[in-house]
Amino acid sequence: MKLKTRKQSKYFLLVSMLFSVFTVLGQQSNGKIKGNITTSDGKPASDVNVILKDSKYGTSANEYGAFEFSKVKVGSYTLQVSLTGYETLEQEVNVTESETTTLNLQLNVSDKELKEVIINNDKMISKKTDYVSRMPLKNLENPQVYNIITKELLKEQIAIDIKSAVQNSPGAVPIIFPSGGLGITFRGFNTGINARNGMETVSGRSSVSVDNVERIEIMKGPSGTLFGSSVSSFGGVVNLVTKKPFETPKTEIAYTGGSFGLNRVALDLNTPLTADNKVLFRLNASLSTENSFLNYGFNKTFLFAPSFIYKATDKLTLSVDTEIYNTNNTRPMYVRSYGAGITNPNDIKLDYRKTLFNDDADAQTSSSKVFAQAEYKLSDNWKSTALFSFVDEDVDHSYQYYTSWSSPTQVSRSVSRYGPVVNKYTNFQENINGEFSTGSIKHKLLLGANYRFTKTAFTYGTTGVLDHIDITQAYEPIRRKAVDAVVSELVYAVPEENTFSVYASDVINFTDRFSAMLSLRLDNFVQKKIEDTKGYNQTALSPKFGLVYQVIEDQVSVFANYMNGFQNAAPVSQPDESQLILDPIYANQYEGGIKVEAFDKKLSTTISYYSINIDNALRTDGDGYSFQDGKQVSKGFDFEIIAAPVAGLNIMAGYAYNDNQLKSSDPAIGEMKSSNAPENVVNFWLSYKFQNVLKGFGLGFGGNYVDKQYKFDDEGFFIPSYSVYNAALFYDQPKWRVGVKANNLGDKKYWDAYGVSQTPFNLGVNLAIKF
Repeated sequence: MKLKTRKQSKYFLLVSMLFSVFTVLGQQSNGKIKGNITTSDGKPASDVNVILKDSKYGTSANEYGAFEFSKVKVGSYTLQVSLTGYETLEQEVNVTESETTTLNLQLNVSDKELKEVIINNDKMISKKTDYVSRMPLKNLENPQVYNIITKELLKEQIAIDIKSAVQNSPGAVPIIFPSGGLGITFRGFNTGINARNGMETVSGRSSVSVDNVERIEIMKGPSGTLFGSSVSSFGGVVNLVTKKPFETPKTEIAYTGGSFGLNRVALDLNTPLTADNKVLFRLNASLSTENSFLNYGFNKTFLFAPSFIYKATDKLTLSVDTEIYNTNNTRPMYVRSYGAGITNPNDIKLDYRKTLFNDDADAQTSSSKVFAQAEYKLSDNWKSTALFSFVDEDVDHSYQYYTSWSSPTQVSRSVSRYGPVVNKYTNFQENINGEFSTGSIKHKLLLGANYRFTKTAFTYGTTGVLDHIDITQAYEPIRRKAVDAVVSELVYAVPEENTFSVYASDVINFTDRFSAMLSLRLDNFVQKKIEDTKGYNQTALSPKFGLVYQVIEDQVSVFANYMNGFQNAAPVSQPDESQLILDPIYANQYEGGIKVEAFDKKLSTTISYYSINIDNALRTDGDGYSFQDGKQVSKGFDFEIIAAPVAGLNIMAGYAYNDNQLKSSDPAIGEMKSSNAPENVVNFWLSYKFQNVLKGFGLGFGGNYVDKQYKFDDEGFFIPSYSVYNAALFYDQPKWRVGVKANNLGDKKYWDAYGVSQTPFNLGVNLAIKF
């Protein structure tokens, strides 16, 4: 009876949130202020802070220089636009009931000066996002921890791939899967890049390009309540925010060349298609070729990503974001098992710059993505956002390399060949966002529904052990012809999956400083019957709760959260080709911490402690067998600081500690460290841009430290800790930019969590022309 009561209370919470939307119908209308801000040379003044003095109203201009205050109480106000080091702009404005007051303002600053101020004092620090909570919520109001990696930082670092970019987030450690996709470990769990502008995407076999990325958002902790099990892991969510069209014509062409035959050309073209700026277009494209630092290996990529915005009416805006991304490359050489005398990759006597496989056994993949959105303004305080996404990931062929070391010099070689593999993901989503009040209590409400449909075609073949060699003797790399001659190919029937979800979130402001977030998701997952395999149907209820108290309003807040995550776990293929049928896995996180945004937004700091608990955890032993027989507790703390203490100087640093323990039900195994979960991870990046003499010239220096981590859960084979340092020089002018980046300055030999050797010292030179 108690269980039934609890379920009823949870459903009642969801119904109450859905019902609260109708309370706004009887509320009295107020006034509205909207306007546009331009610079002295007529360009849109984006990202400028705008406030109504002596009130609680504050916002910032968007990329078009537009701003808006909704539901403003009737009265007279002083509107203020301020910019450090420049003349403050103030204007009196009167607000009348049910009327819109429109303003056109001009700053006494040029577009070039404005961009310099914004980049130096705001862009590197800003945590502004509508995706983390699926609603506009300031960092200090949000009980969840998240990090944002900006495009300005990526330019300074001359980042040419997502792998190097994500290392700017505290605790984030990237790996490349044997399938070629990118994985990121944080808080003791691994996740892919599964979200794009808040919607589901996929990168498991085709990876993603950095050339269409505006910023990267990394949300910490189980996030199943708002994003579902297909997008989130128990560590969190990685969301790519893509580049959007804007109203000012602008084009940039960039070339990057460097070590190991790197040649890369990128185009970013933006232009309005109509004179009234109602139809906007942007195209991002790139072509890249690079050889491996190994004696065999290469990587070729092609990106074509057009996007459109159509402002149909004052209330309706339509947008389409598309992408084609093709790759042709070689996969990493993966350590499958190890024998006596081998405790870490240093024990293996293979030359660091050699591989055991020829690069004619390559991989050819492509992904096509379409994302569409219709945003409709229902009223001053309410909007509807309808979204559609379709992701088609195709693998023509993918040869994946595996080694099993019986001794430091004796190895067995095998290859798996995947393809054709086709993964199709379709999502329909509807979100309703609004604000209303119940007495003196203010609410920000999200109501959402999502339907997900997936379809997969899967062909797989394996060679078994091709040979056993002694690497101290002469040997030949395995070629594609040898693999094709013996591979046994199988076509696997993969069941279709449907998921229907409804969710709601209410941020309740009891006072200006104290708020609570109540969120709930109902998720119904259906795996259809196929051949002799029975279908599967599961309904999951995922809650989320958070509290925030601003100790110093708009500067310091303390927060606590309870967050839930769940995974509909698919069967696992064991090394003996049997399958382990898994139960769904649930994780619960408890977290508390402090957020600071002070000194006129020149300092942003977050520190938090968390504990994530799983009751039916999955573990893998040294022979590659999986077991679902234990409990898992991942606990630790995150620290991030971003600061711009003086003009031109930017500081970004992070430290993450994680203790991730698995406890098996088998007493002979006991407690052990979870695999791919380093205890200590450090990142930092310091940069300085000269302000007077040599204005536009800058330099940066940074690095990453990753602690020892185990490859398998039996603690028998570990990846040594490593520290890697990088440096950059750049000279940025209005019409051009040149930069030089040196990676791995100490020429460090190091390996990722899968035992894959990483790139030694390398150099890149970037030249961009802007017009």
